[in-house]
Amino acid sequence: MTDKGQDWKDRFHDIFNICQEEVKKTTEIGKRMLSASKAKGQLNEAYSELGSLAFSALNKGELTSDDPRVAELMTKIKNYEADLENIEKEVNTIRFSEDSNDS
Repeated sequence: MTDKGQDWKDRFHDIFNICQEEVKKTTEIGKRMLSASKAKGQLNEAYSELGSLAFSALNKGELTSDDPRVAELMTKIKNYEADLENIEKEVNTIRFSEDSNDS
């Protein structure tokens, strides 16, 4: 075999090895990113649950805070809950009312 033929095979082999290593790295990075995404979702769920528990305790007076931001958030949450209740009532009224076009 000529030196050029062997040289070409060696270069191809080197390129193939480099590509293979890059694919391995990319796969590992992808695995880590999926794990991080799952962990972030679980973290958000834990924060949400903690927030709900804190809100409930604050609302019952079992937990107190002088932080004005806490009071502001409590008011916002109560307003959002009231808005959602009203929307649910309106939807049920629309859903269960007799269709005026059927008469």
